[in-house]
Amino acid sequence: MNATLDSSTSAPVDVATMRATAAQLLGPEDGREMPPPAPEDLAAVTALLRGQLELLIPEVETKAARLAKNSVARYCALACIGEARRKLSQQATPRYGGEAGHARRLARVLRALCDHYEVKGHAQR
Repeated sequence: MNATLDSSTSAPVDVATMRATAAQLLGPEDGREMPPPAPEDLAAVTALLRGQLELLIPEVETKAARLAKNSVARYCALACIGEARRKLSQQATPRYGGEAGHARRLARVLRALCDHYEVKGHAQR
């Protein structure tokens, strides 16, 4: 049997896991930054962040589309989505912290998208 997923029946997003992934690089949400993981672990965490962003972006887009066109919340969510896509398209550079700096930027935008996703109780924190 060949099953396909209907986009209207997507599984809930696991925001707690996404926040835990971001915390590996950023530390708890109190602002303390964690030391970067070992290089072999950093690549895996970066790949995980990328995958989580790719899952979360369409979900936040769907929520933003339901908001009023002139809504500040909609504007902010769409700006965050644009920033996430831009960061996903970029590569790590030594000038901006190398692989660890790039992973931290992905983690920050993931955390911000989680905030937009959780607005109005769509998910549990």
